[in-house]
Amino acid sequence: SKNGQTREHALLAFTLGVKQLIVGVNKMDSTEPPYSEPRFEEIKKEVSSYIKKIGYNPAAVAFVPISGWHGDNMLEASSKMPWF
Repeated sequence: SKNGQTREHALLAFTLGVKQLIVGVNKMDSTEPPYSEPRFEEIKKEVSSYIKKIGYNPAAVAFVPISGWHGDNMLEASSKMPWF
């Protein structure tokens, strides 16, 4: 959302001088279809646009598709997202 927590945290991180970001795109198990690469890319594009406006270089930011609930891509690569 336009006033969401992700935006707030990114702005706060930049304001506090955080130089490097890793963006975990959570709830990939809840996309339609589950673990959807196009949905991940859509979110990545939207977040990249916002963090660029703040002052980050999106090319230097790591985006990782994850499912915290199932543990996918949290500690090791998930077989459910072979595209990553």
